[in-house]
Amino acid sequence: MIRSLSIALVCFFFTLSPAVLAEEPLLKKGSRLLFIGDSITDMGRDRRPNTRDQNHVLGHSYVFLIAAKLGIEMPAADLVFFNRGIGGNKISDLRTRWQEDAIALKPDMLTILIGTNDVGAGLRNPEKTVMPERFESDYRAILDASRSANPNLRLVLMDPFVLPSGDLSNESAYAMRRALTDAMRAVVAKLSSEYGAIHIKTQDIFDAALKQKPAAYWLWDGIHPLPQGHELIARHWIERVRDTYIKDRNFNY
Repeated sequence: MIRSLSIALVCFFFTLSPAVLAEEPLLKKGSRLLFIGDSITDMGRDRRPNTRDQNHVLGHSYVFLIAAKLGIEMPAADLVFFNRGIGGNKISDLRTRWQEDAIALKPDMLTILIGTNDVGAGLRNPEKTVMPERFESDYRAILDASRSANPNLRLVLMDPFVLPSGDLSNESAYAMRRALTDAMRAVVAKLSSEYGAIHIKTQDIFDAALKQKPAAYWLWDGIHPLPQGHELIARHWIERVRDTYIKDRNFNY
């Protein structure tokens, strides 16, 4: 048993040796990576300003998983991660808090995942419907503000998504929400193209995942991911960012 443990430890440390780590990312050393959005990004993060424990500050969403993977694969890069997701936020809420929660953090890379609450607001109360045109206007405003503050800012925009589980297992309820979500996705695609952002087609990713397991395996209520759903987002984020900004094309997740 001792011999087996010794072999396991040797393998572990060999895996972490500099020779097998990914090359330096094209991001400069100490780059600041900001993730912002709604509850899908938030996932119980600690909001206390002086908390230094990243286990709590980053929450338990895809943000935590990305930080963990890049932290072990790219220790020399000294990347700094920020989670500024807030549950219930719509694009208008992001615009309201953009200076404090985005501009002031001076990110080098900005990832945005927003839109599901913009869709949900109108379904709960038609008077609060967020039309795609308004969604685009507010989204464009925060992107312009960020690019004005940092012309070299790298952008990652992720589509809102939905699956037929939980209350959305109802066929008509899902069809309605999916159509509205698709309209917001079209806006994200348009802005990604215009602003030269990495566009992560999260809805397509989850649709493809249905070939492996049913919707409730990925999103417990049709909206919020379970751990494996967050892992799926994290893997695709890393893959797209790796392919765009990282030298080592053999970097595997």
